[in-house]
Amino acid sequence: MELGLYTFADVNPDPAPGERGKDAERRIRELIAEIELADQVGLDVFGLGEHHRRDYAASAPGVILAAIAARTSKIRLTSAVSVLSSDDPVRVYQQYATLDLIARGRAELMVGRGSFIESFPLFGQSLDDYDQLFEEKLDLLLTVRDNEIVTWQGGETRAPINGRGVYPRSFQDKLPIWIAVGGTPQSVARAGYLGLPMALAIIGGEPARFAPLFDLYRQAAEKGGHDPAQLKTSINVHGFVADTDQTAVDQFYGPSSAVMNRIGRERGWGPSSRAQYDRSTGPEGALFIGDPETLARKIIAHHEIFRNDRFLLQMAIGLMPHDQLMRGIELYGTKVAPIVRDAIGG
Repeated sequence: MELGLYTFADVNPDPAPGERGKDAERRIRELIAEIELADQVGLDVFGLGEHHRRDYAASAPGVILAAIAARTSKIRLTSAVSVLSSDDPVRVYQQYATLDLIARGRAELMVGRGSFIESFPLFGQSLDDYDQLFEEKLDLLLTVRDNEIVTWQGGETRAPINGRGVYPRSFQDKLPIWIAVGGTPQSVARAGYLGLPMALAIIGGEPARFAPLFDLYRQAAEKGGHDPAQLKTSINVHGFVADTDQTAVDQFYGPSSAVMNRIGRERGWGPSSRAQYDRSTGPEGALFIGDPETLARKIIAHHEIFRNDRFLLQMAIGLMPHDQLMRGIELYGTKVAPIVRDAIGG
């Protein structure tokens, strides 16, 4: 199983006057150092999400990933996710094909509809077309990925393309394209039917309750004429690793709860408590937190449930101190990964 990290490049949503650009520069510089370390300690994958909000610095993840590609040698680099519905599929392909050239075949795309809606009005898209935008643009993206000369009939949201070349082509014969889902059965079934790898985000509740979605995915793949055994799946979760269980729980609580409560206020959720947080860190909870042995045991236990090929951990949530993230990455690569690989393979 592949082990990796993902983040949204969180920054202070309310910096001092005149400091917003400097804060973003600092976070991107630290992020590059963190992923250099992830590469050095042998982690397999790093993903960077696209957001268009004041609390995140990665509205153009392909640009940041290109800088990381030039400083790393082995780790695979992916969006997590690209908000395809509000972007142009041709430009998305071109950007990640270029990244793939810089990375010499280590680039991937993870596409989805996004968990926030800011990009839709920003780029002139209507939320009334939410489902149709993604369906049509995914079809075009796959057509561009699979064909150098593109003929595409068009749809309700985009004009047709008649025999036009799309360049550059990726270093890999086919740029890997994953579908990111948040638990909607229709999205899960679409990914399986199309024969595309699927990444499921689990950020609340008991992870085991998502197991039927993996069954649905594999069933849909068979209906689409694909061998489920050849399709990759991932679970993407929140969590942290430190030298002791208590240190990990305490360090992650403040920054992560600040983020979740801020988003919760936007969406009408009630505030979360420390007691709720502590429950979610247990063996059945959604947070993957602890010392290396605790985290490894939980990863292994959930692999038995999901039979997933990839595990991505979001440790950099909120304003996590850089030194704590560096220590967490070091432990993840040098302590957690060997335990998991000995048990599962990878």
